[in-house]
Amino acid sequence: MTLDLFTEPSTEPAPPETFAPGAVLLRAFALKDENAILAAIGQVAAAAPFRQMETPGGFRMSVAMTNCGALGWVTDRSGYRYTSEDPQSGRAWPAMPAIFRALAQSAAAQAGFAGFEPDACLVNRYQPGTRLTLHQDRNEKDFAQPIVSVSLGIPAVFLFGGPKRADRCARLRLLHGDVVVWGGPARLRFHGVMPLAPAVHPLQGAQRINLTLRRAG
Repeated sequence: MTLDLFTEPSTEPAPPETFAPGAVLLRAFALKDENAILAAIGQVAAAAPFRQMETPGGFRMSVAMTNCGALGWVTDRSGYRYTSEDPQSGRAWPAMPAIFRALAQSAAAQAGFAGFEPDACLVNRYQPGTRLTLHQDRNEKDFAQPIVSVSLGIPAVFLFGGPKRADRCARLRLLHGDVVVWGGPARLRFHGVMPLAPAVHPLQGAQRINLTLRRAG
């Protein structure tokens, strides 16, 4: 299955669009709060700067990352895991901004996952040419909880596959303000991001910021 969406962004949220069982696209869902969200991202990054983490295999990720919330996702030679402290500073990760939590809970409810209580938010910064290879989110304790992903800045093509890495992927072009939620039968599907094409966003410049909110603990 391939789903290509190349429409211009709308200023109003669109009706939820189910593109796989348990997976929902909410177009323009975050636009109404974009200024507060972008300000909160700046505060998080000031307290815990973006960094390119190392994979267990010794490769440096092209995507720069930081975290906020009670737990933060990290990777290094020791493996993938969640920690309560930023290994770079030894301090607790910045508290999750209230606007992040409210957005995630509202989006999850729209997608059919009421009662979502995220305790971790991974903040990814993409620049043209960067990508995220196909992977599953498996480091969380409760797979009954959904994943909420918020796109800001330049467009990206989101790949959403099946339970096996070799399964064919749907392709969704995500624009500034779009939110994707997946859980239930879709929770452990492979997903990733294709290399970003050169572009400039009027608010974010030549970059894409992605918030991925999870219940990790």
